Amino acid sequence: MPNTLELRKQYSTLLDEVYKLSSLTAVLDGANNLVKEGANANEILIPKMTMQGLADYSKTNGYAAGDVTLDYETKKCTYDRGRKFVVDAMDNIDTASIAFGKLSGEFLRTQVIPELDAYRLSAYAQTKNVTTVSTDIADGKAGLAALREARNHIENAEANLATCYLFINPALYGMIDDLDTTASRKALEGFAGIVKVPSGRFFNKVKLTASGAGGFTKDTGALAMNFIVIDKQAVIQYQKHTVSKIFTPEQNMNADAWQFNYRTVGIAETYDNKVDGIYVHTVKTAG
Repeated sequence: MPNTLELRKQYSTLLDEVYKLSSLTAVLDGANNLVKEGANANEILIPKMTMQGLADYSKTNGYAAGDVTLDYETKKCTYDRGRKFVVDAMDNIDTASIAFGKLSGEFLRTQVIPELDAYRLSAYAQTKNVTTVSTDIADGKAGLAALREARNHIENAEANLATCYLFINPALYGMIDDLDTTASRKALEGFAGIVKVPSGRFFNKVKLTASGAGGFTKDTGALAMNFIVIDKQAVIQYQKHTVSKIFTPEQNMNADAWQFNYRTVGIAETYDNKVDGIYVHTVKTAG
């Protein structure tokens, strides 16, 4: 029993580390200190504050009364995914226990994290009323102009550029960076961070495969994104439930095998009054 507990501890540490090192969208994770559990298992309650503006001060009556309210809006966790793997006990012994440990780590690095990144970025791109521009960018000069337009939009909306992350296709970033001009350097400055996203997980719409091989694919009619600017304060990014279970061959009643179960449930949405904190730029036509 002590060996089993120690094994669980080692695997849990490995899984946490893999996510932190590899996830591109983890920078948008919120503190969630005001998030409440919903009435149902797949719901969370998001705080929403409204208040009135200034009014004239009266020398007779003094200050005009104002209202401020803090309501909670119910949001459903629409991302609920899982998978089970089984590794025969003899296979694990023959490979000096590498098979099972490698499987769990590689599963997160190559399957879970790319899908979660792709799902989150596409969810923000599909948010109702976000600004979306679709044009092909031929060179760095055109990319610079497109990025400048995005910055102007964010700043005119009075969003804080310092809390905005620029997620950008690596090739486009390279074209802008290669200009090596004062204008190009200025365009890339001021963001909370710049994250280069591989094209394989950078579409404005993705489809999560329900069964079979699983994973995700580019959805019908989806467009590749050149870049997307996301204000961290504009998004609701929260994994409500993530669990990995490890069963030893002794605990597994169905087979003489190690079993790895993984499930994660979360949400990736945008606050209704902060959609101006997101700016999407895609290619013009689906490729």
